[in-house]
Amino acid sequence: MPEREALPYILSFILGSVIGSFLNVCIYRLPLGESIVSPPSRCTSCGKAVRFYNNIPILSYLLLRGKCADCGSRIPMRYPAVELLSGAALTGLFYKYGLSLDTLFYAMLTFSLIVITFIDLGHMIIPNAITIPGAAAGLIYNALITDWGRSRDLLGAFSFSLENFFGVLNEVPFLDSVFGLITGGGILFLIAFLYIAVRKQEGMGMGDVKLLAMIGAFLGWKGVVFVMLASSLIGTVTGLSIILYKKGDLKYALPFGPFLSLASVIYVFTGGFRLIN
Repeated sequence: MPEREALPYILSFILGSVIGSFLNVCIYRLPLGESIVSPPSRCTSCGKAVRFYNNIPILSYLLLRGKCADCGSRIPMRYPAVELLSGAALTGLFYKYGLSLDTLFYAMLTFSLIVITFIDLGHMIIPNAITIPGAAAGLIYNALITDWGRSRDLLGAFSFSLENFFGVLNEVPFLDSVFGLITGGGILFLIAFLYIAVRKQEGMGMGDVKLLAMIGAFLGWKGVVFVMLASSLIGTVTGLSIILYKKGDLKYALPFGPFLSLASVIYVFTGGFRLIN
């Protein structure tokens, strides 16, 4: 690849990794109820502020050999991993969608899913501070890409049937977004309600419900169907693999948020492998 063509992707990776550094702040502080704005980044062991030249994404971790420059305590691998993931995600989105509104909003979704994944893995919670604004962002995105003139014509000529209903959803992104939000949240809410009714205990938290509602707001009803199927498959394979590795012992619950997040990213980059048309 010529140097001039490679430069935008290099810049995309750098920008993504810088954003990833901020995502690490969100991952650490949101579960603790702390501000993600102030104070500046600091060592979680000794509390000293991280100097700007020790806060370069990925590179600083390598130069410091994964240790705090002041107290020498180990810096978790999560920090460079999130920065690397964020850089790769933004580069991939730029490659697929170019410099566009799609890249901007799908980056917002992907970065949100990265934060949700690591918080859910560490704390078994999914913060409303991400899912509720995220759902609003999904609605806004689909409103911006909707051809409202054509939408008025379609709705004016609408006669109710399932074929016409789904035809309108395919042609009007904003309505697809609204329906995706409702079906996404509704499906998991129903599953959670039935599980409680049958087993008399909670099997899925409301955080997962709000997460799939957010995903539906971005990806529409087709995205919800794909994400539910793919996340269930990935979760089942992962759970069985852990059981086999531990020789039948699975003493802890697996958070579902990471599987929903991974399936959503697959859909963003592949369109669901065109399994749903």
